[in-house]
Amino acid sequence: MAREVERLNDRQLKALKKRGAPGLHHDGGGLYFRIGPKPASEDATPAASWLFRYMLDGKAREMGLGAYPTTTLAAARGAAEEARQLKAKGSDPIDNRAAVRALKIAEAAKAVTFRHCAEAFIEARRDGWKNAKHAAQWTATLETYAMPKLGGVPVASIDVTLVHSVLEPIWRTKTETASRVRGRIESVLDWATTRGYRQGENPARWRGHLEHLFPARASIQAVQHHAALPYAEMPAFWVTLAAEEGLAAEALRFTILTAGRTSEVVPMTWSEVNFDAAVWTVPPARMKGKKNESREHRVPLSKPALALLRARYALTGGQGYIFPGNPKRPLSNMAMLALLGRMGRDDITVHGFRSTFRDWVEETTNYAGTVAEAALAHVVGDKVEAAYRRGDLFEKRRRLMNAWATFCTTPMERGKIINIRRSAANA
Repeated sequence: MAREVERLNDRQLKALKKRGAPGLHHDGGGLYFRIGPKPASEDATPAASWLFRYMLDGKAREMGLGAYPTTTLAAARGAAEEARQLKAKGSDPIDNRAAVRALKIAEAAKAVTFRHCAEAFIEARRDGWKNAKHAAQWTATLETYAMPKLGGVPVASIDVTLVHSVLEPIWRTKTETASRVRGRIESVLDWATTRGYRQGENPARWRGHLEHLFPARASIQAVQHHAALPYAEMPAFWVTLAAEEGLAAEALRFTILTAGRTSEVVPMTWSEVNFDAAVWTVPPARMKGKKNESREHRVPLSKPALALLRARYALTGGQGYIFPGNPKRPLSNMAMLALLGRMGRDDITVHGFRSTFRDWVEETTNYAGTVAEAALAHVVGDKVEAAYRRGDLFEKRRRLMNAWATFCTTPMERGKIINIRRSAANA
């Protein structure tokens, strides 16, 4: 029986491949040695592989067993024998092999952790994020809140209980942060599912899922204002800030004078500054708001702001970033906040100085609120008003920012503050 089944030998296989005899060469018992078409190149030999053919439920099926000579004659016969035994037991060899492969993939997926998936997801998305700091923010929030409980857990094993354990401690006290963490966990798990590392529903999904476990964010999250310096304390604070040395101190002084956002100031380049017109133009890509709605924002530069930039220009030669962290990157977006910490002012934030400016305008001047809002580059909420407001109130904003710079840099008595209000009455 063995002779009837095992018709081929190694010498014949080599000769068939060298000669290039296209077609199927039967070894017996459903095992075939397949020679492919002759290649175009005369020096090349045709491809050769093993094939097991069998009938199942009246239908012919073919099962590849590997390429030759990687898969030897002995190995091919062994694989064919296993397939014949499976078929004899009523199993489909092809379906059985697919099931074994799926089991191996599932076993391998059990070793893939949430940390691995998070790092791979961030790296895959890095080039698509318009702001380079997004990757750092994702890494920081996940590292702080998610990794202690999820980092070493196989991503396939993460369930609602684990996600809840991450979010529950911070949902009421740090609602905005918790919401972002939840969304980022959801994205990582979606990515893992797409890659085949997990199956089933996403346990971090909000709608129809976690919304039944947590109160809605809007119902518990009061409007959270950034801690701001009372405007009356600004002149005294400026004296302290003016004594601070270093790039972070210069950036913070400029940020205060322009009432700008950290994300607008830190990546500034010299191409955005027009010294002759005393204008800084922030490109649309760095403006807060929807990507397709953002426009460039012109910022009038007061004399102190211009003086600061001229000093920076002399140091940098007008090359690269105005506030560089290193030759290739701007100052860290956390540098100014860290400076406030070193100054012992953990009670206030960089963004809070925008509120200081807004309060000062409202309490001590007669400038219209629309001028202050334009200075802050706030999006007009009323669609009708936005449709009719065509200009950016630039000249009024220039006078306002000059008054603000004067207030910040000059210690004032209350009477002088009142004078600002009176002098602005005709603005």
